[in-house]
Amino acid sequence: MQSKIQRSMLILPVNVQKFVEKAHTRGADAILLDIEDAVPVSEKEHARSLVKNSIRLAGKGGSDVLVRVNNDPEMVTQDLEASIHDGLSGIFLPKTEAPEQVAQLENVIGFLENSRGLEPGSIRVSIHIESPMGILKLREIVEAGSRIESLSMGVDDYCLEMGIRPSSSASELVFPMTTIAMVARAFNLLPLGILGSVANFREMDKFRLCAQNARDMGFSGAYCIHPDQVKVLNEVFSPANEELVWAGRVVECFEEALARGRASTSLDGKMVDTPIYKQALAVLKAAHAVEVVEDRKRAAQSSGSVEP
Repeated sequence: MQSKIQRSMLILPVNVQKFVEKAHTRGADAILLDIEDAVPVSEKEHARSLVKNSIRLAGKGGSDVLVRVNNDPEMVTQDLEASIHDGLSGIFLPKTEAPEQVAQLENVIGFLENSRGLEPGSIRVSIHIESPMGILKLREIVEAGSRIESLSMGVDDYCLEMGIRPSSSASELVFPMTTIAMVARAFNLLPLGILGSVANFREMDKFRLCAQNARDMGFSGAYCIHPDQVKVLNEVFSPANEELVWAGRVVECFEEALARGRASTSLDGKMVDTPIYKQALAVLKAAHAVEVVEDRKRAAQSSGSVEP
């Protein structure tokens, strides 16, 4: 089971430096520096020149730092050359539709890691699906890579490709989102996303509900576009206190039964068997992963690198 967690991934346009400079104060588990959709073509070259220093700035608070590159043969290599530096956690590949795209991306990443003296395999890959073709080829896409860490879906782009508008019920997203969650879990990857669009960042109650619905489908975190959304995601994708209490009691109860030579018992009038025990262990493991991330961020802040 995946032990890492990224409850919140805040997307920032790398060419808006006031956003980048404040990124380390936002509390996100990951910062995604965007040189794709948020940067016009005329600004791409300038944006690339900002990436190396922006990685350092965005990472001061202990967050993972990723770069969203352009999935375009004419731009992706330039983007990678600008991005593969010390401090980078991963590359976010949008508009993924074919396994060849992943294989080619990883080849370039490996070359740049080696030539720049970075630890081999240290740069991970996050796959972003934005089309029906990407959903249909998802397993092939995942099997083509050895660096893939997470899967996510661009809701608005997917709906555009389907010729529909996102609905209030999000029923059109259930199949593709379930597919992403299922494939991610099958391959021990992080499924990231909410059951809806992140664009309505002023409607926090609706955003929270979309995040809760995704969590209930098996998602472990999501990306977002506004700092106010970060706190919501961190809360939704962390085990609640009552879950932790339940998990602790289940583990204690079941392990007492095991010591008596039994693999089933009861707690509060309900059966506790091996699957229930494993569910409880998963809750405790998720809580530990959250603690690790929060400790990392606190350590970065207490080191004096982050202004109060």
